[in-house]
Amino acid sequence: MTACVIEPTTTAHEHGGTPQAGCAITVDGCYAARLARDGDSLFPERWTLDGPEPYAVPLPGNQPEEPGTEVQPMGDGRVLIRRLVAGRHTFSLLYPTGPDTGELPLGAVGTPDGATRLRLLPPAPGGARAYALAVGRHSSAVWLVAGGGRGPEHVAEIPGRCSGGVWLDGTGRMLALDREIGGRTKTVVVDLRRGGEVSPLLQITANSDDRLLLAAPDSGLLLIRSDAPSPGRERLGWGVLGSMQPVRFPDCLRADDCTVTPFAIQPGQVLMPEDCAVALRIDGPLGSWVGVWRPATRRVHHLPAPDGWLAGAGHWTEDGVLHLPYATAEAPCAVARVTAPSGEPEEVSGAGGSAPGGQIEGGTAARAASGGSGEPSEPDPPAPAAPRPVPLQQAPLGFVRRIRAEESQGV
Repeated sequence: MTACVIEPTTTAHEHGGTPQAGCAITVDGCYAARLARDGDSLFPERWTLDGPEPYAVPLPGNQPEEPGTEVQPMGDGRVLIRRLVAGRHTFSLLYPTGPDTGELPLGAVGTPDGATRLRLLPPAPGGARAYALAVGRHSSAVWLVAGGGRGPEHVAEIPGRCSGGVWLDGTGRMLALDREIGGRTKTVVVDLRRGGEVSPLLQITANSDDRLLLAAPDSGLLLIRSDAPSPGRERLGWGVLGSMQPVRFPDCLRADDCTVTPFAIQPGQVLMPEDCAVALRIDGPLGSWVGVWRPATRRVHHLPAPDGWLAGAGHWTEDGVLHLPYATAEAPCAVARVTAPSGEPEEVSGAGGSAPGGQIEGGTAARAASGGSGEPSEPDPPAPAAPRPVPLQQAPLGFVRRIRAEESQGV
């Protein structure tokens, strides 16, 4: 089989306006899964990423997959697949069995009203469970679709239409969703161990649309998109989970003619949220590339993406190396490694075909907007002014501290 990357089958609208990645990666970075193409046929493919060299295992079924099918890697190397069959969403676990593909059916979730849309939520911490979000006309439901032992289980019902999906802890208990009620979107937290208890997480102003894009449980760093600082125009900002400090919206994250989407945060930076490296997907009119930013530096370093990058997919190691999966005809399963820049402007230099701010190992730099120079056409922005703080109406998020205290006590 000759595999190539395909465009995601779910829309950005279903995910709160966030462009979707070319593959899904487990939280620990060991496995990835995607739909690949062989001619006109689609098939699931699992990537193993934790060995000396990445390798792919095709998992084709008895017939090609339909557009709209979703796949997600589990922590044990199996791949969860969601198919839409006769108005029902069916779930199975795929695994290699010699030259064939084994399939373990898990059950189905029906959407009888025809208006409910269901999709998989991002991989959960631990890799043993997987969840889906069903969005109806007036409410949204969270389903446990793998790892429960009894088929799909309804675990939470949330009033309002929800999008997004971010895990706030390392146990898969606290799930943040962006909920739309009355024409406004605010982020709430669903406690999956308390029967789906819903608590407010993010409300910057009463009239703003506030969405959570990423969270790092180790450091508490949050990446947020909101129109609070510029009504009617969304901007990227950052805050810290449970902090009394306001959300900040650095000028360096503004891009008038580009879409900037954070897709990975460096883990392991306990109590150091401002030092976490954040990977950004930057989509411009002539191409896509990678940005690296730290809250403490207030500077974005622009890097060319490797050719064939599964756009928006990547994983940080604790020591600051960004792994970017890519697929080309010559390298159908490969990972480019990006060393995070220190963030000091005087130390930034371009070398070896990489854009200013870091080095890429493994993979050819993508020819970006400038027409083949290997660097994006947009230059690094000038040093910005201090970030503009916006007060958090719901700070200090005491319920987060309460839940963490309960977990430490084994509740």
